[in-house]
Amino acid sequence: MSKLEDHFGRWKNREEIAEAMIPMIGKLHRERNLTAAVYSRPLVNESVIQILKAHRFVKQIETAELSVVDTYPVLQELMKLDVSQCQVDIGKIAVAYKKDNRGQSIAEFVQQELAEASASQQPAREEATDVVLYGFGRIGRLLARLLIEKAGGGKGLRLKAIVVRKGGDDDLQKRASLLRRDSVHGPFAGTISVDEEDNAIIANGNFIRVIYSNDPSSVDYTQYGINNAVLIDNTGIWRDEAGLQQHLQCPGIDRVILTAPGKGDMKNIVHGVNNDIIEDADKIISAASCTTNAIVPPLKALEDKFGIVVGHVETVHAYTNDQNLLDNYHKGPRRGRAAPLNMVITETGAATAAAKALPSLAGKLTGNSIRVPTPNVSMAILNLTLGRETNSKELNEYLRWVSLHSPLRRQIDYISSPDAVSTDFVGSRHASVIDAEATIVNGSHCVLYVWYDNEFGYSCQVMRILQQISGVEFPVYPNTY
Repeated sequence: MSKLEDHFGRWKNREEIAEAMIPMIGKLHRERNLTAAVYSRPLVNESVIQILKAHRFVKQIETAELSVVDTYPVLQELMKLDVSQCQVDIGKIAVAYKKDNRGQSIAEFVQQELAEASASQQPAREEATDVVLYGFGRIGRLLARLLIEKAGGGKGLRLKAIVVRKGGDDDLQKRASLLRRDSVHGPFAGTISVDEEDNAIIANGNFIRVIYSNDPSSVDYTQYGINNAVLIDNTGIWRDEAGLQQHLQCPGIDRVILTAPGKGDMKNIVHGVNNDIIEDADKIISAASCTTNAIVPPLKALEDKFGIVVGHVETVHAYTNDQNLLDNYHKGPRRGRAAPLNMVITETGAATAAAKALPSLAGKLTGNSIRVPTPNVSMAILNLTLGRETNSKELNEYLRWVSLHSPLRRQIDYISSPDAVSTDFVGSRHASVIDAEATIVNGSHCVLYVWYDNEFGYSCQVMRILQQISGVEFPVYPNTY
């Protein structure tokens, strides 16, 4: 057999296996609220090619390739087990099985790896948690996509309504169109229609009311069948407790999440770092900013291992709707100049905000930002003096381990590719991605380059807070730390 035929034959075989995996992955998700993943990359609603690419990516962070030939038997055994309401990383289990030398069968090994999951099963939820999106801009629409994607069997989180200011007679159609198509993140994964009579968007069967209001304290959500809901304010208009408290005056709203840095004593949460300080009594929580979420996890990882003496954070940030397309008046310095044509120096509060999530960094960091002519994906350059000397090999290997096996594995991703550029990270579900090829270390001084999808990666962090306070933050197995 020629090499051409051999490679093509193996590819067709893997396609066939991936096709067989899709209904199994879907069944686990719908009936058990179980998400199958490969190295933290969920496989739910993915195509054959996307499943194969998720397996291929493992070569970036492990020494060997991973194939569906390896994970399919793990998935088959998972179907037989009484495991639900969790995420199971079939990729990590498959890699661990390949390295295991005890002579166990795949069935025995999977049962052993998921023994904790089987023993700690929680009763199935009786009802869903209602969610309201206040505002429907870049972050609001991505959160809608995530909520619809994660609806599963319907007992987790359910997006019940979005609240916006009415823009005209065709407002409903335009809102639906913006959800259906996105110039950066691509088309919506599913079907969308509108119900003009009830002023609703129906997305993959999810009936989502579109409520028009100019006043955050005036909506009675219970009249729409919404009760004890979590409201996510992604307008950025109200950033203190007094302003956000208006939402809690509305019947049907129980808690509020702000998708911007909160002012005053409000808790600013970077999930994975300080989400343990969230209490049941907290009615208003900030999810901080996209840049704070990007820099704090790797800073915590470095602080824990090496210590941080002092540092500067420079963010190279995609332009946002706050800037002008063409030169025009803007209340902020420099932001009035055309965003698609200029690099724009601006301030960032992320370095200061980092200390709110990680108090040990107080007074140690400075920061600045440059807005650049790209629509999405940003980079944080961490220029740090560490508490001890190291080298690039030790630093990178440690961060690779963090991305795979530490409590920060959902926040930190890792890539070692000499050709990686910003568009490669559109759609990343991690708060930050370490670019190992760019790491510079000289004694105790290091420069770390961290990519982040400032829209989707941040939205995933907001979702993790939402899942936690709603009681649907399911554990991840195997537990490798």
